[in-house]
Amino acid sequence: MKRDHIVFIIAVLLQVLFLYAAVSKVSDMEKFRTEVGQSPLLTYFVQPIAIGVPAFELAIVVLLYFSSTRLMGLYLSFFLMTTFTAYVVAIMYFASYVPCSCGGILSEMNWEQHLVFNLTFTGIALAGVILAETLLFKIDKKVKPAA
Repeated sequence: MKRDHIVFIIAVLLQVLFLYAAVSKVSDMEKFRTEVGQSPLLTYFVQPIAIGVPAFELAIVVLLYFSSTRLMGLYLSFFLMTTFTAYVVAIMYFASYVPCSCGGILSEMNWEQHLVFNLTFTGIALAGVILAETLLFKIDKKVKPAA
């Protein structure tokens, strides 16, 4: 399979993940706000997180859709998944109990399962970045300077 096809598949996987997550949060915004507010790490940032996270997820979905912005979307996907993963680790080791502020099926996972899920998608996003960067490098090498 060609690298560009793999990058496309990775982008679609990340789009599905972030679109699902954003829609789940927005469809029950009050629940999302309440659960974010119960987090000992996020209590003081409820409003910016409640609006910012779904908006950021949707922006990534759009960036991943277009080939011209896909690399930026992959980098932001990797950043967001790394941030979510760091949050899960912090909750697992430093909080006694915090309800998951994720929507849909992700809210059914325990923290260990959530960590594995996040690490998997962080790795997928990183693979996308590496493959997309490699593709750009190959394209740049093919362009020869004018004589």
